Amino acid sequence: MEFLNQYVVALIVGICLALGYIIKHSLDFIPNKYIPLIMGIVGVLLNVWMNDWKFNLQILLGGLASGLASTGAFEMVRNIRDKE
Repeated sequence: MEFLNQYVVALIVGICLALGYIIKHSLDFIPNKYIPLIMGIVGVLLNVWMNDWKFNLQILLGGLASGLASTGAFEMVRNIRDKE
Protein backbone atom coordinates (compact mmCIF):
# COMPACT_ATOMS: atom_id res chain seq x y z
CA MET A 1 0.00 0.00 0.00
CA GLU A 2 2.86 2.36 0.79
CA PHE A 3 4.13 1.80 -2.75
CA LEU A 4 0.92 3.17 -4.30
CA ASN A 5 0.65 6.11 -1.89
CA GLN A 6 3.59 7.83 -3.55
CA TYR A 7 1.81 7.73 -6.93
CA VAL A 8 -1.67 8.96 -5.98
CA VAL A 9 -2.23 12.60 -6.99
CA ALA A 10 -4.94 14.26 -4.87
CA LEU A 11 -6.01 16.70 -7.60
CA ILE A 12 -6.59 13.86 -10.07
CA VAL A 13 -8.50 11.86 -7.44
CA GLY A 14 -10.78 14.83 -6.83
CA ILE A 15 -11.43 15.47 -10.52
CA CYS A 16 -12.09 11.79 -11.22
CA LEU A 17 -14.34 11.52 -8.17
CA ALA A 18 -16.50 14.40 -9.41
CA LEU A 19 -16.54 13.09 -12.97
CA GLY A 20 -17.41 9.57 -11.83
CA TYR A 21 -20.25 10.91 -9.69
CA ILE A 22 -21.64 12.80 -12.67
CA ILE A 23 -21.42 9.73 -14.90
CA LYS A 24 -23.06 7.47 -12.31
CA HIS A 25 -25.96 9.79 -11.51
CA SER A 26 -26.56 11.63 -14.79
CA LEU A 27 -25.54 9.48 -17.73
CA ASP A 28 -27.78 6.41 -17.59
CA PHE A 29 -26.57 5.04 -20.93
CA ILE A 30 -23.11 4.28 -19.45
CA PRO A 31 -23.20 1.06 -17.38
CA ASN A 32 -21.68 1.28 -13.89
CA LYS A 33 -19.21 -1.50 -14.70
CA TYR A 34 -17.37 0.84 -17.10
CA ILE A 35 -16.89 3.72 -14.63
CA PRO A 36 -13.58 2.38 -13.16
CA LEU A 37 -12.22 1.94 -16.70
CA ILE A 38 -13.22 5.47 -17.63
CA MET A 39 -11.68 6.86 -14.42
CA GLY A 40 -8.43 4.98 -15.07
CA ILE A 41 -8.18 6.44 -18.57
CA VAL A 42 -9.10 9.94 -17.41
CA GLY A 43 -6.56 9.67 -14.57
CA VAL A 44 -3.79 8.76 -17.00
CA LEU A 45 -4.75 11.56 -19.40
CA LEU A 46 -4.85 14.12 -16.58
CA ASN A 47 -1.49 12.96 -15.22
CA VAL A 48 0.11 13.15 -18.67
CA TRP A 49 -1.35 16.64 -19.11
CA MET A 50 -0.09 17.74 -15.66
CA ASN A 51 3.41 16.53 -16.59
CA ASP A 52 3.63 18.63 -19.79
CA TRP A 53 2.52 15.79 -22.07
CA LYS A 54 5.44 13.57 -21.08
CA PHE A 55 4.74 9.87 -20.73
CA ASN A 56 6.59 7.18 -18.79
CA LEU A 57 5.68 4.27 -16.54
CA GLN A 58 5.57 6.41 -13.38
CA ILE A 59 3.09 8.79 -14.99
CA LEU A 60 1.01 5.84 -16.21
CA LEU A 61 0.97 4.24 -12.77
CA GLY A 62 0.22 7.55 -11.06
CA GLY A 63 -2.71 8.25 -13.35
CA LEU A 64 -4.14 4.76 -13.01
CA ALA A 65 -3.72 4.74 -9.23
CA SER A 66 -5.34 8.16 -8.90
CA GLY A 67 -8.26 7.40 -11.22
CA LEU A 68 -8.99 4.07 -9.58
CA ALA A 69 -8.53 5.53 -6.09
CA SER A 70 -11.43 7.89 -6.84
CA THR A 71 -13.65 4.88 -7.57
CA GLY A 72 -12.51 3.19 -4.36
CA ALA A 73 -13.10 6.35 -2.33
CA PHE A 74 -16.64 6.66 -3.69
CA GLU A 75 -17.41 3.03 -2.86
CA MET A 76 -15.93 3.37 0.64
CA VAL A 77 -18.07 6.43 1.44
CA ARG A 78 -21.16 4.75 -0.02
CA ASN A 79 -20.60 1.61 2.07
CA ILE A 80 -20.07 3.60 5.26
CA ARG A 81 -23.18 5.67 4.57
CA ASP A 82 -25.33 2.60 3.83
CA LYS A 83 -24.31 0.84 7.06
CA GLU A 84 -25.59 3.73 9.18
